[in-house]
Amino acid sequence: MGTGPGVADATGSRTVRAAYRRADGRLVEAVLDRIPVDEVAGGQPVREFRWYRGRKHYSGWYHAATTGRLVAYESRLELARIMIADFTPDVVEIAAQPFQLVGADGDRIRRHVPDLFLVHADGLVTVVDVKAPSRMREPKVIAQFDWTRQVCSRRGWAYETWSGAEQTVVENVRFLAGYRRRELVEASLVPRVMEAAACQPTIGAVEAALAGHPCEIIRPVVLHLVWSGQLVADLRTPLNRASRIRVRA
Repeated sequence: MGTGPGVADATGSRTVRAAYRRADGRLVEAVLDRIPVDEVAGGQPVREFRWYRGRKHYSGWYHAATTGRLVAYESRLELARIMIADFTPDVVEIAAQPFQLVGADGDRIRRHVPDLFLVHADGLVTVVDVKAPSRMREPKVIAQFDWTRQVCSRRGWAYETWSGAEQTVVENVRFLAGYRRRELVEASLVPRVMEAAACQPTIGAVEAALAGHPCEIIRPVVLHLVWSGQLVADLRTPLNRASRIRVRA
């Protein structure tokens, strides 16, 4: 006789199960150890997103440059973490509300849907829970975090709890995200901008070196290259014409 979610099996061990939704919308349930990373990463949110009048959180969809797909978010805080993941060079897959975990935590059965599922270029997986800073110390939130961290660790995954980052960094990433799509910039100018950036110290200096082209064409290329990581800028200060940039080594 099989065991249900979180019920002790014949050996006395506890089983954590996961339900996830594949790209075709099919709901799949399996032992967590056996769910395929690629199906979860490329799947749909496991639960429906609801929009209604008076809702306290701002929900929507973000088009990730990393995957070329839409990623759902349930709050502005989640959106910020998704954009940072999209900006991070070694993140290759991003999924929101990836699965529901069901398993035992002592004498109780927990059910939890993490916020994000990130796959890195080296194959590492990071599961992320996003919570407002005001809730990070709530006992029930801490208990949920501790359980989820243990579950992820047994699967060989990293686990992160996120309540925000330095505000200037977040705002800079949000600003750069507006230039994330290569097809919306003048791609033919990328080699010339990179050549200018190799010997010019600031964004404004690169624009001046390419004064034969309108600034409104050059600047989006520069900012796209900062987004893509080909150019590096200090995001701890607000980006402007005086911001120093360099070609990534």
